[in-house]
Amino acid sequence: MKIHEIPPTKLRELQEISQIAYSTNFGHHWDGNGLEIYLQDQFNEERLRRELEDPDIGYYFVEDEGKIVGFAKMKWTSALPGSTADSCCELEKIYMLPAEKGKGLGRYTMEELMNQAKMKGKTIFFLCVIDTNTAAMAFYQKLGFDFHSKTRLEAPLFKEELKGMHRMYKEL
Repeated sequence: MKIHEIPPTKLRELQEISQIAYSTNFGHHWDGNGLEIYLQDQFNEERLRRELEDPDIGYYFVEDEGKIVGFAKMKWTSALPGSTADSCCELEKIYMLPAEKGKGLGRYTMEELMNQAKMKGKTIFFLCVIDTNTAAMAFYQKLGFDFHSKTRLEAPLFKEELKGMHRMYKEL
């Protein structure tokens, strides 16, 4: 298994894995056509091209046995409330194909991204997780993350009972 940063020339591959991985994991969290709206907003060609060229954003393919099985998105300059953006980085997205779960890919990816964060001089690594996603919260706690604060996902057509979020962080 390995992760590597996605160059702008791999935009189409990023669009494909991001839409498949997100919709198979979280498609049931939306009402009506909310999933389609979200996918178009988050993974359209213009936005991905802009973000792939932004030095403060990093997209990474997760590969296993030469096959792309997931992706992650980092914001290398993002402030955790109470901290400065220069000292923090945020894992904004990490999605694996459901068939690939349980192989240690998530742990491997998180460890690699935290190592990169340390090399970039970051002292706090944080993320947000839906507050009903107990499996994800337990996973992050096993990696040494603590709860920081609550927030709320403001996305039209996202199921109301799933909008609560926990910010979790780890000092590096």
